[in-house]
Amino acid sequence: MYPAVDTQIERTLYDQDVRYTEGRRQVVAALSAADGPRSAGELVAELAAPLPLSSIYRTLAVLAAAGVVVPHYSTKGLTRYELAEWLTGHHHHLVCAECGTVEDVEIPDAFERELRALVSGIGEHAGFSPTSHALEIEGRCEGCS
Repeated sequence: MYPAVDTQIERTLYDQDVRYTEGRRQVVAALSAADGPRSAGELVAELAAPLPLSSIYRTLAVLAAAGVVVPHYSTKGLTRYELAEWLTGHHHHLVCAECGTVEDVEIPDAFERELRALVSGIGEHAGFSPTSHALEIEGRCEGCS
């Protein structure tokens, strides 16, 4: 993880009177190193030092409330988390319907402009003012194809 990201998170938590404990740092580091959102169970397996699953759930809830992580809810009821876009940059997800893996994907600028125009048009059609968007493309990953 980049020191600047860690510093931003520490400052954000401090401003909200939330301690940046070692356990929270471990979860943030694991999410930072991941290639996509992770569930609490997946984080247990990926942490350098073991933390109880209950601690990971509490940590994720605290970090989500502080705006540091964002939950992604799957159609199968599994919640995965990733660092918020203000820390990592804008991206989208490829979701494997077979094995459940979620991979971050950045799309070319031309596609992103088209997507923003589409989102704006849909919002206008529905009388809605979109402020952001997230795209999840479901299908089968290379390993499951």
